[in-house]
Amino acid sequence: MTADSVEFPACGMISFLPYVIVDERTGFSISPMAVIALPAHKIPVADYVAGIANGDRALLARAITLVESSNPDHGRLAQQVLQELLPKTGKAVRLGITGVPGVGKSTTIDQLGMNLLAEGHQVAVLAIDPTSKRSGGSILGDKTRMNSLAQEKNAFIRPSPSSGTLGGVTRRTRETMALVEAAGFDVVIVETVGVGQSEVAVADMVDFFLVLLLSGGGDDLQGIKKGIIELADMIAINKADGDNIKRAESAAAEYKNALQIFTPHGATWFPPVLTVSGRDNRGLKELWAKVLEHREKMTATGEFAARRQSQAVSWMRDMLEDRLMGALRAHPRVAAELPNIEASVRNGTLLPTLAVDRIMTMMGI
Repeated sequence: MTADSVEFPACGMISFLPYVIVDERTGFSISPMAVIALPAHKIPVADYVAGIANGDRALLARAITLVESSNPDHGRLAQQVLQELLPKTGKAVRLGITGVPGVGKSTTIDQLGMNLLAEGHQVAVLAIDPTSKRSGGSILGDKTRMNSLAQEKNAFIRPSPSSGTLGGVTRRTRETMALVEAAGFDVVIVETVGVGQSEVAVADMVDFFLVLLLSGGGDDLQGIKKGIIELADMIAINKADGDNIKRAESAAAEYKNALQIFTPHGATWFPPVLTVSGRDNRGLKELWAKVLEHREKMTATGEFAARRQSQAVSWMRDMLEDRLMGALRAHPRVAAELPNIEASVRNGTLLPTLAVDRIMTMMGI
C-alpha cells in the first residue's frame, strides 16, 4: 500500500475531502491526516491552502489558531496563507448580530443557521467570546449554546476569545472570516458579546448588521446606545412567542417610530423592524429575505462594493495600528523605560501627551 492510496475515513465532526498534497522533497503524495498531525506552525503554506480550499475542517481550525496566536512567526505564516487564499474570499454573505445579554442571540442564530442549511448554504458562526481583563479567562461556550448547528457537517462554529480588546471583538476576526470564506462557507455570522464599542467594529466588517431587542424592557431603547441603533440595517424584536406576541408587536411599532428621528443610512435602504422568535422559528424566513433584499439593492447602486472596499482599507489600518503597537512593545529601550513612564503618568508628574512624545522619540519616530 502506497502513501497516495491510503484512505482516511471521516473522523467525528471532521470530514476530509478528496485532494492530494505532494511532499516537494520526495515527490510522494501524503495524506491530509499526516499533515494535521504536525504542529500548526510546521505545516507548509501550500498544504494549508490546498486543504482549506477543499474544505478540510481540521486545517481550517489550525489556520485560525495561527491567526489568533500572539507568536510573530505564527502571524507571518498566517498572513502568507491568507494572501494565497485571498482570491477565494469575498463571496459570502457577512451578517453581524448583536443585542443585550439574554436577548436570545445564540438561540436565534442556531435556528437561522439550521434554516439556511436546509436551503443548501454552508454556515460559519464566529462567536466573539468575552475575556476577563482580570483573569484572562474566557467562557468559550457558544458551541454548547448552539446545539443543533454544532452537530451539522455543513456548519462551523468558532468561539474566539476577545483577549480583552475593544469591546470584546477579537483583533483577528477579519482574518478568520477570510479563512472560512475560502473554505467554502457562503454565510458568515458574527455574534458579539453584547452591546458596546465592539458592535461598531463588527458593523465595519459585515454586509448587514442586525440588532436583536426585547419587548417590555421599560426603557424604549433598553440601554442601547443611539449610535448602535444608527448602525443597524435591521431591528428584530425577539421572543415574539406565546403571551409575548402582542407586546413584541407593540415594541416593533415604537421602534419604527423611533427610527424616524435617526439619520438614515442613505436613500437606498431604511432599516425595517420585524418581530421574530428564535425559539419557535417564527419570522426568521422573513428576516433572511430582508438580508438578501438589502444585498440586492446595495449591489445595484454600487454601495455594496464601496462598503466592501472601505472595509478592506479599515482592515489595513487596524492591522497597521496593531503592528505599530507590537513594534513598540518589542522595542528594547521602550520596554525598559515604559514602566517608569507609566508610573509618572499614573502619579500625575508627567503629562500623557509628553509621555507619548518621549516614547515616540525613543523609537525614532
